[in-house]
Amino acid sequence: MKKILLYIVIIFISLNLYNCTERDGITDDIEVQNFVWKAMNLYYLWQNDITDLQDDRFINQNELNSFLKGKTPEVLFNDLLTEQDSFSWIVDDYIALENYFAGTTKNTGMEFGLIAMSGVSTNIFGYVRYILPNSSADNNNIQRGNIFYGINGTSLTRDNYRELLYSSDDSFIVNFADYNLVNGVPQITPNGINKTLVKEELTENPVKIAKTFDLNGYKIGYLMYNQFVRNSDDTLNQAFLLFKNENISDLVLDLRYNGGGSVNTAVSLCGMITGQFANELLAKQYFNSKLQFQFEEYENIYFTDRTPSGNAINSLNLNKLYVLVSGSTASASEFVINNLNPYIDIILIGTKTVGKSVGSITLYDSDNYKKEGANPNHKYAIQPIVLEIKNKLDENTHTGFIPNIILPENYENLGVFGNENEPLLAEAIAQITGIRTMQNRVIKLPLISNSKKHFIQNNMYIDLN
Repeated sequence: MKKILLYIVIIFISLNLYNCTERDGITDDIEVQNFVWKAMNLYYLWQNDITDLQDDRFINQNELNSFLKGKTPEVLFNDLLTEQDSFSWIVDDYIALENYFAGTTKNTGMEFGLIAMSGVSTNIFGYVRYILPNSSADNNNIQRGNIFYGINGTSLTRDNYRELLYSSDDSFIVNFADYNLVNGVPQITPNGINKTLVKEELTENPVKIAKTFDLNGYKIGYLMYNQFVRNSDDTLNQAFLLFKNENISDLVLDLRYNGGGSVNTAVSLCGMITGQFANELLAKQYFNSKLQFQFEEYENIYFTDRTPSGNAINSLNLNKLYVLVSGSTASASEFVINNLNPYIDIILIGTKTVGKSVGSITLYDSDNYKKEGANPNHKYAIQPIVLEIKNKLDENTHTGFIPNIILPENYENLGVFGNENEPLLAEAIAQITGIRTMQNRVIKLPLISNSKKHFIQNNMYIDLN
């Protein structure tokens, strides 16, 4: 009933806002801009802070039309954002956006991070995080831990990496290098290895690894989860069935490369980790004042014991969780950390997370901003921030979570995922068992970007459906 009420109120507001369905004066060159402004006026979390989004900013539709003329949809959208908002975005092809949310993108299969060199140099280098199976990178025998310094013979810098790595070209040549520390200073030396990679449509399984270890009397589960993919809850639930059947005592959740995704899936994951808090308050959602007033009782999110498809959740009833994190851990990943914090002990290992406690929604050019009935003349959609999420104690962070144990990745020895000697996993195992089998020698360098961030900003989204 609450969702039905939500839709009724949204439709009522949108239909009555400046006679939204009227086409008077809305020519083809501003129909997208008209949609962008009206959707942002209704939904944007910081609508009250933007002068050009105020309800009384324009007297009538004609005055709004004059404001919209001469602006591209992208320029208009960015002009309507607050200075601190780096997480809202606009796309001109919502099919590609929907594919991303389903885990499908056009890429080479080489997932990577980009690192700044120390000192005043503007040069950066890339390191391969992992490879998607049956991809161009896989077929070229590229491995986790490989270092690259250039694309098509041009060295990567802070200024050119977007153009080189994310161009519209369907293929490019990756120039590889060797990484060494000389007196504590990283040295990147070209090694003459060059490989041509081709982009293709790939669908990534977000559950990369789910396995267990029997170590020193402990039964430890390890889950590497790389994206909160919409409707992947049952796949995730199968991993927890393994852990439940193995009767694990501890869980290491690897979110170091997980930039977020579906809130619904994050809620399911919280229920899988715990289980003893079913139907208790998990999180609170805060909208702008225009919507908050209408949905005073709609914002609370509760622990669940069912996936969205209705299957019973495989819960572990844990009271402590070990989470591997990094500067790529954001949004829905931080949702899990923040909202479980009041209930169980969370031990973070790695480097500081992004600090994104706000969520977005996909809005289409239709009367109620849902996909059904979307304007057939274009495929623009917007993904604006529409809500802030806090835990049951009204806590969140905009600066990121600082780990209990600071441990950057070691580019000399990234290790093998799921191996007990992989440095971050080894540290988690040491924390669980009290037995340390290796010492971690690392140097911390700034993370500039990563391959997934190109497709979508670190994201946490809710669904209207």
